[in-house]
Amino acid sequence: MDFGMTIGGRSVPGSRRLAVENPAHAATFAHAPDASAADVRSAVAAAGEAFPGWSARPFQERADTLRACGALVHQHKEELAELLTREQGKPLAEARSETALAADWFGHTAALALLHVTVADEPGSLVTMERVPYGPVAAVAPSNFPLILAATKIAPALLAGNTVVFKPSEATPLSGLRMAELLAGMLPAGALNAVCGGAAAGAVLTEHPDVPMVSFTGSVPVGRAIARAVAPHLKHLVLELGGNDACLILPGADIDALAPKIFAGAMVNAGQFCAAIKRVYVSAPQAAQLTDALAELASAVRPGDGLLPGTDCGPLISRAQLDRATGLVDAARDAGARVVPGAATPDLPGHFLSPTVVTDLPPGTRLEAEEQFAPVLPVLSYGSVEEAVDRANGTEFGLGGSVWGDEQRAASVAAALDCGTVWINQHGALRPDAPFGGYRSSGMGSEYGYWGLLEYTRIKVRNTARTANSRTTDRIPGH
Repeated sequence: MDFGMTIGGRSVPGSRRLAVENPAHAATFAHAPDASAADVRSAVAAAGEAFPGWSARPFQERADTLRACGALVHQHKEELAELLTREQGKPLAEARSETALAADWFGHTAALALLHVTVADEPGSLVTMERVPYGPVAAVAPSNFPLILAATKIAPALLAGNTVVFKPSEATPLSGLRMAELLAGMLPAGALNAVCGGAAAGAVLTEHPDVPMVSFTGSVPVGRAIARAVAPHLKHLVLELGGNDACLILPGADIDALAPKIFAGAMVNAGQFCAAIKRVYVSAPQAAQLTDALAELASAVRPGDGLLPGTDCGPLISRAQLDRATGLVDAARDAGARVVPGAATPDLPGHFLSPTVVTDLPPGTRLEAEEQFAPVLPVLSYGSVEEAVDRANGTEFGLGGSVWGDEQRAASVAAALDCGTVWINQHGALRPDAPFGGYRSSGMGSEYGYWGLLEYTRIKVRNTARTANSRTTDRIPGH
């Protein structure tokens, strides 16, 4: 099973091949191109050549094209979902949901608008503001949600009038390459290009002088490396670099009612979700009750190959990620924490870690301070809500958080959480019409909805010495 890149509307095999592993079996099942520097430069050149024509198309025409792209992805949902499960590991039902969400995202994006605004309309002066595209945009997606996190970048970039060079994660390149191949058939040659490869290919793309904007979702170290590398060019960056989301349960909350919701919010995609619950703070008198309830839920989970019926939880993406997660659990145990027995690890050669609940952690343990990105949930007791808020805010991350309990009191506590999104009595509910982004090491910029669309544009002001016959309207439909 071999896949090609899409450059200038053509399928390009590349001169080198990259092995793609099924993480449920820890075995290679396909190959993808490993782009050379010349391949990446060709893709940027193709995007540059396509930019004037694509950006000149009427805004509504670009929106209609996005709707057609979404319909095409829906038509290929089964093919893409199976590829996604085989390369990423998630259960097939979840892969189908992700593919459908990616398809729908093109329609959600197409419903947005960019408006020209009149800033000043005076006898001697007319000042208007419009949003204009950057040009060729680098869109780099991660391995945990390869399709939807590609769509959330590609769709707004194209709608705004940019062209795109898309690079999927080298761990999960196939579904993204195939989706890009399908979408490119709906677009002018070069409007959407897809290259594949590791850090070297990514560096050539993000540092290319003809790429004025980079949108990256991935790890903090890589995000920082990109920021350092592109600083001399003063490129526009949108970085979503993960989170260590805290869940704070108020004293007296109904633990039995909340436990299933909290468990689900922590274990989505085997914990490989930037906005998953990564740590739970609960009042000391209720800690044992919550720990027992979560452990019982963990024991009922059936990990396994995502293509097999009955699988609830897939593997971690790589051996390195499995080793890191187990290392965090071992370090917590060595520090005095208690690891609660959960489901049995399946007898498969893949990168499996069964849902694991850890409690009685000393403050400041790595499992509290770092993002585990795995189905491991620490339960941390607190003496006061103020203490819990301080600990929730006490990491380098600031992506999301949640407060559970009485709605009015939860709203007051939520105001003290220092993160980009705070949920009340829910967690991880992302919407196509609400911005999403974080503080500190969780990144910069916003994604999703109107605010995400604005990230792919820059402001252009026209300041005209007005004549007596000049006329304007307050708002003109976007270009």
